[in-house]
Amino acid sequence: MEKKRDVQWYPGHMAKAIRQIREQLKLVDLVIEVLDARIPRSSGNPEMDGIAQGKLRLIVLAKSDLSCPDVTRQWIKSYEHAGICAVAVDARSKKDIQTVVSRIMQLAEEKKERDARRGIRFRPVRALVAGIPNVGKSTLINSLSSRAVAKTGNKPGVTKGQQWIKSKRGYELLDTPGLLWPKFSDPIVGEHLAMIGTMPDDLELMPAQEMAEHIIRYGLEAWPETLSEQYGIVPTMNVQEMLDAVAQSIHAVKSGGDPDHDKAARVLIDRFRKGQLGKVSLEECE
Repeated sequence: MEKKRDVQWYPGHMAKAIRQIREQLKLVDLVIEVLDARIPRSSGNPEMDGIAQGKLRLIVLAKSDLSCPDVTRQWIKSYEHAGICAVAVDARSKKDIQTVVSRIMQLAEEKKERDARRGIRFRPVRALVAGIPNVGKSTLINSLSSRAVAKTGNKPGVTKGQQWIKSKRGYELLDTPGLLWPKFSDPIVGEHLAMIGTMPDDLELMPAQEMAEHIIRYGLEAWPETLSEQYGIVPTMNVQEMLDAVAQSIHAVKSGGDPDHDKAARVLIDRFRKGQLGKVSLEECE
């Protein structure tokens, strides 16, 4: 059996951010964890259960426009079965954002009733927004606050510090840096995080051609017609033949005339992440 690649990335600012989050917890009523709908299991920080203990909790499955709807619905059912409020979101959809707002206000009402029973004067709900790098936290926060206050970018590591953001709707949001954890217990977690772009590609934690092979193997199950029509890839090909086919289709050729496998792999990865090959759900809900 092939040994799984050990993909790890944990820069120093993440350890600092975890400490800062724990310091802020006493001010927080609600923990909003943003997961990637394509990999809910791998994008869930195992430390979050401890961080969110005793707090109201909301899971947002972001980038749901890129995931398989049926699989995403199963994930939502599983969270709700565990007693955790969950919602799937395309952060560009006003309807989806309104759904998140409704869930926050619903949880805020629960807090208000709980405070009233304790004789505590109600104040606006304060929510910690956490998630892995490049999952769309800042885009979600900007949508929830109705203004561009959090930095966004289609690469990991854009948010480096923490900031409180007030919403016109009456709640406050704490934006936090994208967080990973020091050691992935399962090598597949690292592979999945690398494939969707959680970690910077320039670190080369997972070589582009190897990542492209994983994408093709997945695609032969999920959208074989797309691979066949766009690139001429069929299951009987070996890896080199598959990359030859991709390189030929995008006219990626080295100076000597040989197929440029690396360029072909990077183009395939980019199209995969943007959903241009088809919907992606790398993790089924058990």
